[in-house]
Amino acid sequence: MKPLSGVKRKMALGATTLAAIAVSAVPGPAWSATGRAQGGSDHWGVITRNTIGSPVAALRNGPFGSFGVTGPSARPPYGTGSLGIEVADNSTSLTPPSEKVDFGNEVDFYGNPVLGLTKVGFHVFQTAENTSHGGPTNMPNIRFEINPHLTAAPTVTYSSMVWLPPASPVTDRWSPYLDATTTGTWFLTGAAGTATGCNQSTPCTFPQLKTALNDGGQTPTIYTAAVGKGRDNLWAGAVDGLRINRNIYDFEAGGVRTLRAN
Repeated sequence: MKPLSGVKRKMALGATTLAAIAVSAVPGPAWSATGRAQGGSDHWGVITRNTIGSPVAALRNGPFGSFGVTGPSARPPYGTGSLGIEVADNSTSLTPPSEKVDFGNEVDFYGNPVLGLTKVGFHVFQTAENTSHGGPTNMPNIRFEINPHLTAAPTVTYSSMVWLPPASPVTDRWSPYLDATTTGTWFLTGAAGTATGCNQSTPCTFPQLKTALNDGGQTPTIYTAAVGKGRDNLWAGAVDGLRINRNIYDFEAGGVRTLRAN
């Protein structure tokens, strides 16, 4: 495969306005199970234990474009920046040889109820090149590491809950909001996926996944929340406006800003 872009794949710069969802600024806190504010932008970053190879997940300005694109889709949906993500498909000595990265928060969502998730999604900057590398559904993911607390698998205390987005309706520009609760599919990794039937081979809709997790045991809880990519196809693009319930996380070059959806 060809290198993604020169010296550690740098990204460019841009400007934007608020769009799609009416929001108000929140000075940093994240959603919690009880609705109380906690944490802030300092808790967001690359989750190193979930990183394979030397991918990029970096807060950046822009992107703006592509060239010739004007209007709202030519700039990030919130603020002036986004989360730039780049992964390679064949750059490690492992099997498979592809890279993986998660950019997320290991503090503020800890202990929150999985079944309390009602709004999840993001905006994506998808390129035609990405679709040529892995098809139209070659997209980044939203991942929650969870304790599934399944009656059917009582000894299982860890699984990743992963959203597989649908194809972006546009390329080479910013997408509208992609709703993870009504589009695409979800799966659970490991024994939890086997027990629920919502695994990578047979992913479920979001309502089906919540029903499968609500099997009469303890309430399933969240460990972490993240946006990521891999291990599969080469991808280079950006994400902004990650929504988790009433909070929208605006990725900016200087940090992660929390907005409240009205």
